[in-house]
Amino acid sequence: MARNDTITAVSVDVFELDPEALGKNGINAVRAAFGLVGILAVALGITLLVWPDKTIAVVAGIAGIYFIFAGIARLALSIFSSGLSAGHRILGIVLGLIVLLAGIVMLRNIHAAAAVLLLIAVIALGFAWIVDGIMAIVESGKSSSRGLGITFGIFSIVAGIAVLVWPAFVALSFAILVGITLTILGVVGIVRAFTFGKDAKVAA
Repeated sequence: MARNDTITAVSVDVFELDPEALGKNGINAVRAAFGLVGILAVALGITLLVWPDKTIAVVAGIAGIYFIFAGIARLALSIFSSGLSAGHRILGIVLGLIVLLAGIVMLRNIHAAAAVLLLIAVIALGFAWIVDGIMAIVESGKSSSRGLGITFGIFSIVAGIAVLVWPAFVALSFAILVGITLTILGVVGIVRAFTFGKDAKVAA
């Protein structure tokens, strides 16, 4: 029984972001990624809430831009950060590519028919939020900001599932839903940027 618990712990730990293993530069890189994506999400979310009557193409374009930046940030973090386990690095690259691809698909279909564009945007949005949420939870580990990471992940996953389960409802209120969700995720991301690795004991 103890052996099984050990195996389970190891299989989970390889995907965690351990602040002490990352070191000072690694922690700063993670904070920068969380902060930049969070600020972008808040800015895009507020923009959508202030101008909800914009066309679907504009809404999809804004969401696409967000996912491209989020995917690039995750790829850069996974490739260039030191102290990451092989498992976490590989998972980060794969999920970063998925999020990046979702953003590219949305932008490449900007001029498609409105119904097709909306369907593509809703499906891509749902999957991208689920992927981002899963990554946030497995990264949370045992750091002092674990609660925020799990909260971010759960909210993102729930939002993604809701989008996929009720696409028709989401289509009717796409701009407002995306605006609210991006704003909330952005705020949590910014808070994670300030709290990640705060209590970690790392070399100067």
